[in-house]
Amino acid sequence: MSVSAPSTPESPKAERPSASPDGQVYAIVEASGQQFWLQPNRYLDLDRLEAEVDSTIILESVLLLSGAKGITLGQPFVTGATVELKVLAHRRGPKILVYKMRRKKKTRRKTGHRQELTRVLVQAIQVGGKAFT
Repeated sequence: MSVSAPSTPESPKAERPSASPDGQVYAIVEASGQQFWLQPNRYLDLDRLEAEVDSTIILESVLLLSGAKGITLGQPFVTGATVELKVLAHRRGPKILVYKMRRKKKTRRKTGHRQELTRVLVQAIQVGGKAFT
């Protein structure tokens, strides 16, 4: 009696797309110890930055760029790439409640936390001083 292993069709290797499917421009940057996906004319909240409202901030730690021309991956950062942000407001995040209790000891402690945030608007993604498309 012989047992043969079932034949499995070989799957083709998954290829990484050379550009975003709809041609949108985006960048992945490192800010506040986290990585963020940024697109032009969109806003996001970062940890509190020491900047005045309506001032401009330039981030140089760009990890990845994607556009109609394709994907550019930095090692670790893309050379010459910058992201220009405009500070819209300083805010506070939602309240997070922390409740600690030790059972049978009659010990309870309830505290809260609100993160200090800065809302920024992505004005431009640039490479070498020119707009990235």
